[in-house]
Amino acid sequence: MMNLTHLVATLVAFVALTDASYMGASEPVPASNASWKTIATDGTPTARHEAALVGFDDQVYLMGGRRMNPVDVYDPTQNKWTSRSVPPIELHHFQGVVANEKIYLLGAMTGKYPRETPVERVITYTPATDAFEFTHPIPVERRRGGAGAVFHQGKIYLIGGITNGHMDGSQPWFDAYDPVTGDWQVLPDAPRARDHFQAAVIGNRLYAAGGRQTSKATNEVFRRTQAVVDVFDFDTMTWLPESECPVLPTLRAGNSTAAIDGKLIVAGGESGGQKLAHAEVDVLDPQTGVWTRLADLNQGRHGSGLAFIHGVIYTASGSGGRGGGPELNTTESFPWTTVAVDGQSSDRFEFVIPGLESASSITDQSRLLDAPAGKSGFVTVRDGHFMAGE
Repeated sequence: MMNLTHLVATLVAFVALTDASYMGASEPVPASNASWKTIATDGTPTARHEAALVGFDDQVYLMGGRRMNPVDVYDPTQNKWTSRSVPPIELHHFQGVVANEKIYLLGAMTGKYPRETPVERVITYTPATDAFEFTHPIPVERRRGGAGAVFHQGKIYLIGGITNGHMDGSQPWFDAYDPVTGDWQVLPDAPRARDHFQAAVIGNRLYAAGGRQTSKATNEVFRRTQAVVDVFDFDTMTWLPESECPVLPTLRAGNSTAAIDGKLIVAGGESGGQKLAHAEVDVLDPQTGVWTRLADLNQGRHGSGLAFIHGVIYTASGSGGRGGGPELNTTESFPWTTVAVDGQSSDRFEFVIPGLESASSITDQSRLLDAPAGKSGFVTVRDGHFMAGE
């Protein structure tokens, strides 16, 4: 039987999750009144920027960045960072890709500013063994750093990038790499050259968001940002015309990008218009073409990434200012709320948290729930934020 504390916690959760029109819809809904939380973690990640941050097996992996940095791993269930092995060479300016129980590193740079060089091979990191491995060679004529990378239907797609460090050589290149065979396929160029950005896949479309055409040779390192989000349709194997592409509300490069519940999230970055790193977080609904704004990051940052784990978005590290500093060692989280009941609309119902004695007993934990009429789900309570989902 549900006691008073059960009822109070349940009502609080639903006040945070819903408005009066809630009907158990399966459409993901960002929590409109939510904010980013700077987490007081057990340990901190190595301060770094131009790194990759990805989610793997319910943990956050922070890799690379300028200098020789260890792999840092954050476990949300323990709220703890731990350090693991160091890569065999300096690796920076890449977007990590998870596939086949590994994290793939390609489209990366190595070396010092401003004449960094592209990494010649695909490098993998296997979390289970804490081991890096040099694998397939990248064709000489397709090597670049600062590229976007995504995994889709068995292949890794590499978009854009720059061939000559920060000097010049921004490219519109588009390639498909088979991580099993090593086969490399040159695909039609993107409409715009760009580097220092991240890409994401939603449904059967790829989105290349943000970035710039870096050119220290003409003293335009930060200014030539790209407003149009290039979109590639895997069904037709063509790039959409500019008239059908979204336009990024906040111009920046060095941004973090992720696809979450069918939405495109673009966070942070750097630009020529301000010395501080960007804190803006823009969200695109591809179905409507409408952008909305989430709460700003507590600390503007660029050169990191976003990881989505059990209803929460995480970011960490990066640079707090345009260029190389100050490098950060902080971790932030945002409660992305998903509400679903068997994928069907229904009347409002109560989640019951078995064994709950007080609201404080579920802080920073995830608990499976029982629900009436055979329905089930989960609620995550982290730093005072409630989330629910299937």
